[in-house]
Amino acid sequence: MVLNYIWVAFFLLAFAMASVRLLWMGDMEVFPAMMNATFDSSKTAFEISLGLTGVLSLWLGIMKIGEKGGVVNVLARLLSPVFCKLFPEVPKGHPVTGSIFMNIAANMLGLDNAATPLGLKAMEQLQELNPKKDTATNPMIMFLVLNTSGLTLIPVSIMVYRAQMGAAQPTDIFVPILLATFFSTLAGIITTSIYQRTNLLNRTMLLTLGGACLLVSAIIYGFSGMDKETVNVVSTSVANILLMLIIVGFILAGVRKKVNVYDAFVEGAKDGFSTAVRIIPYLVAILVAIGVFRASGAMDMLVGGIKWTVAATGCDTSFVEALPTALMKPLSGSGARGMMVDTMTTYGADSFVGRLSCIFQGSTDTTFYVLAVYFGSVGIRYTRHAVACGLLSDLAGILAAIAICYLFFG
Repeated sequence: MVLNYIWVAFFLLAFAMASVRLLWMGDMEVFPAMMNATFDSSKTAFEISLGLTGVLSLWLGIMKIGEKGGVVNVLARLLSPVFCKLFPEVPKGHPVTGSIFMNIAANMLGLDNAATPLGLKAMEQLQELNPKKDTATNPMIMFLVLNTSGLTLIPVSIMVYRAQMGAAQPTDIFVPILLATFFSTLAGIITTSIYQRTNLLNRTMLLTLGGACLLVSAIIYGFSGMDKETVNVVSTSVANILLMLIIVGFILAGVRKKVNVYDAFVEGAKDGFSTAVRIIPYLVAILVAIGVFRASGAMDMLVGGIKWTVAATGCDTSFVEALPTALMKPLSGSGARGMMVDTMTTYGADSFVGRLSCIFQGSTDTTFYVLAVYFGSVGIRYTRHAVACGLLSDLAGILAAIAICYLFFG
């Protein structure tokens, strides 16, 4: 429903802006430019979707091997002590803990198709513990904030889009996204814990969060002492090594579990093909709307207004052109993806703005969509502090993404 309003608003605002330019400024080219944008954008959307097929099939095939090889279960066991502290109101040993662990682990591995059903199952089990069936409980809100904060170890789709858009090193945003999504998740955990008065000052949480903060601080400190060229070389090399280790690790896990890794890969690769085909209409819809919005001059006016405001404060304005992706992300994943692709198309995949839009895309998740789907699945009407915590997590992710992008690519 939110995306429906956004899509209609793009066209209405574009038409209004074009009408103003025609009637007041005598710009006779604006409507032809808008129509050309519809054709160009729809062609671009189809070409992108078609080009995604091979890489999506590759990665979803690898992910399927990891799933069948028990990698998700291993992550669940590793996360178990931490989540017991984050969900103190869930009875120890309740089946919902398994669903929560599996959902978070699947999200971290980028297994969207597996994560959503597991998440819905977790919400149903949490609803069984809920004394007020129309009101969100503390465990529900913490669970959803962990989802909306977007903690992801492998941002497969973003790297795939960068490859399709001609990036010289599609994986160069791997480490920056890891750092940005860490800060988003950390902010989500802290803000939700404050609202819920959950005690984070215990040995397990202090060791986990403190250790993670020290590791991230060490990474940032290490990169801050390098020049730009060295940063690019090191981050890209580390990203490629980690990704190759993940691929080999997943295959070895499948072999250890006596999984037919070839058949598992083919099974997952089939999903990759169907996924690439399935996103064509969605990508066409959103890219056409954005193309019209940009051709009308409305996008330039919006970005110009933000840039003027930022410049008035004396800050650098290089990041402003990427902000539409960040502003769209809490509302719609496909809308933000369209903004990301549009930004890379306009400014280049390897530009500062193009890279920042990718980091924005990977630093958080679609807050309102996640809340609507998960709460709607169990009939929750009163969400309490879920929206506030989710948006504060998004804000932390956006600010972290900007700072980290300047560190790596500025």
